[in-house]
Amino acid sequence: MKWLSRKEEFVLLAVLRLRDQAYGVPVRDFVSRSTGKYWSIGAIYDVLDRLARKKLVSVITGRPIPERGGKARRFYRVTRKGYEALEEVRTIHADLWSDLPEPIAD
Repeated sequence: MKWLSRKEEFVLLAVLRLRDQAYGVPVRDFVSRSTGKYWSIGAIYDVLDRLARKKLVSVITGRPIPERGGKARRFYRVTRKGYEALEEVRTIHADLWSDLPEPIAD
């Protein structure tokens, strides 16, 4: 399986954590809070669209919000393939971080 980019990993983890509330704004807020960095909504949707094309998330269109002219929200769910990609990244991270030598003093 092709590895996830760091952005894809962050967004996929956010979708997994947010469960039924995983749509654009909450995903952006979660990723921004978690990383301590500002993420534009466009950057989040770019990654979500890429994850959907790779079939790592599924997209469910909700009902339009009750405001006049309100748009329907697109909710995201991690697919089995997406979860497997996250597990692969976790295993790679664990292997790379295990048994690190002590840093050399300056």
